[in-house]
Amino acid sequence: MGTLYVCATPIGNLEDASYRLIRILNEVDLIACEDTRRTRILLQHYQIDKPTISYFQHNQRSREDLLLERLKKGDSIALVSDAGMPGISDPGHLLIERACNEGIAVEVIPGPSALISALVISGLDTSSFVFEGFLPSRAGQRRKKLQSMAQEERTIVLYESPHRLLSLLQDMQEVWGNRRVAVARELTKIHEEVKRGLISEVISHYEEHPPRGEITVVVEGYKKEGTPDLDRICDEVMQLIEQGMEKKEALSQKAREYSVKKSDLYNRLFKM
Repeated sequence: MGTLYVCATPIGNLEDASYRLIRILNEVDLIACEDTRRTRILLQHYQIDKPTISYFQHNQRSREDLLLERLKKGDSIALVSDAGMPGISDPGHLLIERACNEGIAVEVIPGPSALISALVISGLDTSSFVFEGFLPSRAGQRRKKLQSMAQEERTIVLYESPHRLLSLLQDMQEVWGNRRVAVARELTKIHEEVKRGLISEVISHYEEHPPRGEITVVVEGYKKEGTPDLDRICDEVMQLIEQGMEKKEALSQKAREYSVKKSDLYNRLFKM
């Protein structure tokens, strides 16, 4: 049998394509694309001349049978989405699942990912997070989903379209309260923007500056009542250091005062 290569492609800047990605795209017999027109831009940039076939939400079932048949005959196929890693908020995961179930070799070509890029640039806690993709477009269903996540303590990562961003933020503020949020827009592109702040502040910004482009939203998780805010404690540590106290002593004093691990406080201070 052939091999299905799951290929992460640039989310904006074409220079983010890896050497391995370019090699695989040059070697495979066929490239299955979410949108052949979008993929053609990447292929032309790297002078790759390979046949392509569309594989997206509305033709996935018929295409899967065709692609699996070719894989079983020995052809190698690269699966790509419009941007980022296939299988994340796109139908690619269905083809991958069927290939795995039928004993076809599947290899991943790692690379750019909007959700990971947005998470690490958000300035929020990255030690534990949950990805929820696109929430329901209907307001009632969206609020119901937000309510189900109201006590999620991990950092939450979402995708959203520009025309629904304000509605999402307003619903989040109503259901979750005024948490810290980072809205990452057009990552790695010319007009890349990351807007950080409280939900209310970000709402005000986008009311005056309507958003455009591809958007990832990162929101801090639920904090139990009485849970210390490490950023605030770190500010107090810095104040002690500025007043002349040794860093080690300042960390120890605040860790005892707020009953938090000194190592957690040190790691957060280091990130800040």
